[in-house]
Amino acid sequence: MRHIFYLVVFVLILSGCNKADASYEDNMIVSAVKIPAKAESVAYDRKDDVASPQQPPPPAPKDKQQIEQKIIKEATLKFETDNLEKAFAQIQKAVANSKARIINDSEGKDFATQFRNLTIKVPSQNFDRFINDVSKGVSYFEVKNISAQDVTEQYIDLTSRLKTKKKLEERYLEILKKANKVSEILEIEEQISNIREEIEAKEGQLKYLESRVSDSTITIEFYKTIAEKEGVKISYGSKLWSAIESGFYSLSDLLLSLLSAWPFVILFVVFAYFIRKRLKRRKKE
Repeated sequence: MRHIFYLVVFVLILSGCNKADASYEDNMIVSAVKIPAKAESVAYDRKDDVASPQQPPPPAPKDKQQIEQKIIKEATLKFETDNLEKAFAQIQKAVANSKARIINDSEGKDFATQFRNLTIKVPSQNFDRFINDVSKGVSYFEVKNISAQDVTEQYIDLTSRLKTKKKLEERYLEILKKANKVSEILEIEEQISNIREEIEAKEGQLKYLESRVSDSTITIEFYKTIAEKEGVKISYGSKLWSAIESGFYSLSDLLLSLLSAWPFVILFVVFAYFIRKRLKRRKKE
């Protein structure tokens, strides 16, 4: 019996060794096989089951487009000219070429100069062109201030807030459709009314900002110096007339003052009369 037991054990050990060797060889064969490099780049058409090169992946989405800058441009110009009409004609020509418009025109004359002031609205894209056209023939500017204010951030903020308010209004309108109670309807309508006011206010701010961005404001002052002799004549005549007027007004003021003080004058006369009469009596005594 012992011999049979040892024989069975020996057979089992042999069979186990053979299986281990077989699995080891299988693992060696699997690890030795390499996947072809082209296998990963081949795709099969479902309809024809024909291998075809894999389509390249779609391009990555581009970055968000840059938001156009919103710039408010303004300018102030002041210069001297020998001929006001000629200078104004040149400005009018520049206005026509730049599709601008004059919104304010005033002129006047002081002691030494004759001047004219203009306020002009110019499309922002024609701002530089207009400045160049006006500058032709001007030897120098006493004042030339050009400013550019970037309001892009303010514009984006207003736009985003406006979109948010409109979405909120849409939500309340949807809720209003589902409301059944009168109290709920009234409360929702009040909220919608408040939101609508905010939307209109922001739309107004946005339109004002867009108008300032689209149209630039340019203020122009040009003047002509009056000749020295003419200035002397004018100033002398002016001073003489002023002196006459001043004397007349002073005399009138004096008469009016006396008339307004007539009670005091009468009292003074009566008081002086009695004092004089009393002095005469003393002399007689």
